[in-house]
Amino acid sequence: MKKTIVINFLVTILVAFILSQFLPWWSVMVAGFVSSLFFSLKRLSVFLVPFVAIFLFWSIYAFIVSVNNDFTLAKKIAVLLPLHGNPYLLILVTGLIGGMAAGVSALFGKQCSSLVRG
Repeated sequence: MKKTIVINFLVTILVAFILSQFLPWWSVMVAGFVSSLFFSLKRLSVFLVPFVAIFLFWSIYAFIVSVNNDFTLAKKIAVLLPLHGNPYLLILVTGLIGGMAAGVSALFGKQCSSLVRG
């Protein structure tokens, strides 16, 4: 595994964790953008590394929060969405949405760094 992939992964999670204390949900997009801007990756890994990082971060965080309240809110939200009341499926969907947001913003960060570098 390349060193820049691991660094990008860790920086994405760290920045997302710090920013999530102060900013709303879109802070994961800032984390993906910043990590891609400073730690350049190539090809598909530009999208996949921040996607996996935020997918794991949001899924684990949502699971920890849900376990603490016996999945009460997760079950109610899963009933509102077409998830048949399954809180684990809601956690999976939550991770996918966060991962996609971070991945797309990382692609934008890569394009901005390519534009500036020339």
